[in-house]
Amino acid sequence: MSDDILLKMRGVKIDGKTGDDWLPIIKGIDLDLRRGEVLGLIGESGAGKSTMGLAAMGYVRGGCRISAGSIEFDGTDLAQQTEGYRRALRGKRIAYVAQSAAASFNPAHRLIDQYSEAPIKHGVMGKQEAEADATDLYRRLQLPNPDEIGFRYPHQVSGGQLQRAMTAMAMSCRPDLIIFDEPTTALDVTTQIEVLAAIRSAVEQFGTAAIYITHDLAVVAQMADRIMVLKHGVLVEEADTRTMLSAPTQDYTKSLWAVRSFKASAKAKPPEDAVPVVSLRNVDASYGPVPVLHGVSFDIHKGRTVAVVGESGSGKSTAARCITGLLPPTAGEILFNGEVLPPNFKRRSKDQLRQAQMIYQMADTALNPKQRIRDIIGRPVEFYLGLSGRARDERVRELLNLIEMEPDVFGHRFPGELSGGQKQRIGIARALAADPEFIICDEVTSALDQLVAEGILRLLDRLQTELGLAYMFITHDLATVRAIADEVVVMQHGKVVEQGPKVEMFTPPHHEYTDLLLSSVPEMDPDWLTNLLDERLREGKPLSTETS
Repeated sequence: MSDDILLKMRGVKIDGKTGDDWLPIIKGIDLDLRRGEVLGLIGESGAGKSTMGLAAMGYVRGGCRISAGSIEFDGTDLAQQTEGYRRALRGKRIAYVAQSAAASFNPAHRLIDQYSEAPIKHGVMGKQEAEADATDLYRRLQLPNPDEIGFRYPHQVSGGQLQRAMTAMAMSCRPDLIIFDEPTTALDVTTQIEVLAAIRSAVEQFGTAAIYITHDLAVVAQMADRIMVLKHGVLVEEADTRTMLSAPTQDYTKSLWAVRSFKASAKAKPPEDAVPVVSLRNVDASYGPVPVLHGVSFDIHKGRTVAVVGESGSGKSTAARCITGLLPPTAGEILFNGEVLPPNFKRRSKDQLRQAQMIYQMADTALNPKQRIRDIIGRPVEFYLGLSGRARDERVRELLNLIEMEPDVFGHRFPGELSGGQKQRIGIARALAADPEFIICDEVTSALDQLVAEGILRLLDRLQTELGLAYMFITHDLATVRAIADEVVVMQHGKVVEQGPKVEMFTPPHHEYTDLLLSSVPEMDPDWLTNLLDERLREGKPLSTETS
């Protein structure tokens, strides 16, 4: 890291337009970034992290404006330059790595063609040189088959591979600065380790400065030399990483550090003869000719939470699709309260459909942006319960109160007017609208910051206690498993490799794969990733089953 300041932002103010008014988003923040330094930006949703990261590129989203301040990149104030000047920098000297690689790549073009686009456009390399450089970077980032992986399309590689391919693409012009915006949020723990190691290696090899935006404090501890804490567009605290972790001075920062304090209320173990709400019995399933589930069996009882964990591709969500009837099993049975369910949802009665509901990972895409909240919740009320008119409206009000959202304030709004946590609460209310016994929670907190996620977990726990709901909780976040699960099912390659009560599952000895998952959970120790990589290198262990 150099003492030479690459990026200097002073008194930056950014406003967002609401109707005819401009409301402040960033309220006068200063930021310095030295060459080769990694700066972590943390804070809850709405803190302004991504807005500041984009502003470092001289960019603001539609409906926003830079209303004050300077953004000096290598001595030039980007806020005073033309859009053409700023565009010439982006991709060449400043690059951006988005949260969702799957949504950022063009599905119609091969990875290597998308890698080559920026260096060719900016005159850095010719096509052949760019393709050779891509292969070299794929190898440095430890992507499998680096000589041929670039000739695949985005859908032909895993999420972790695609995220590393995006990091390589950002490095294609050897930029001075890269903005990493939540690059590992949607990844399972073992894949996250691979991506973090790849990002850190790339930054160190090329001496690139970086802004690393995240709500995961343990992750930022592995990546950043220095941390800035934001809240509601204001800088709360700033310090080097070790000082920030060991001795935060502000109450808000301390609250972020202590956020994993929640533990679900204790629940009585079901009697031996209790009939499970949901049972999977030796379930096999395939996508076309490709088998994906192999003899999967587990039970979920009334008032209990079963967490299903495993890497991407382990079969977690496929098992959920089988339960809902969206993917009929090729063998085995699914029982609901002891009765065999028809394998295909089209053959299930309305009451059978009503009893099993789902809360999705991405509330942004799960809610119809053109419908008001009262209609989103009211539709299943009308469909499943047959309520209409005043009775329907009253039930919608009850559901909004149940999820702790004021009906008169939120009922008439559209999803785009809500925060991420509020949208997820609406997703919960929509599931409850059918009055189910069983709810599948599919990565419902993975896209949320830790403060908001804890609020969602507390809400789910309260609803379970009040309503006696059974939950299947699909997650790759083992901290969430510790907080909310009663029992744990570990899946790998479409098979259940271990299952049992949470206490037993987190107590050694573990199955080898469970041990890999548990050891891959980042800790609030800046040396954790280095020590883990050294240990696995010494022992010849893979970072994940993908690299085994």
